[in-house]
Amino acid sequence: MKQGIIGPIEPRITVPEIPRPRELPRVAEGGSFGDTLRQAISAVNEVQKQSDRAIQGLMTGESQDLHATLIAVQKADLSFQMMMQVRNKIVQAYQEIMRMQV
Repeated sequence: MKQGIIGPIEPRITVPEIPRPRELPRVAEGGSFGDTLRQAISAVNEVQKQSDRAIQGLMTGESQDLHATLIAVQKADLSFQMMMQVRNKIVQAYQEIMRMQV
């Protein structure tokens, strides 16, 4: 019994070749990580202050808009929770770096 030569299977779908980048993208010149973190913290602080002003306005009768006050409070709460999660990730990354053996 004679066996013939089996040729390769041709793919039905051809994948286009992805060009390689000539140079790695550069990070935009700007502030350091600490500066970015400070800006984020000050933004969260500003949202907290806006929430406090909205609550104060509702309590003193300057504002009757309960809906806007509740939105401001929820926005402040969410921004604070997000900041805490970022802080937790930063602490976790720092602890991981400290556990590395040199």
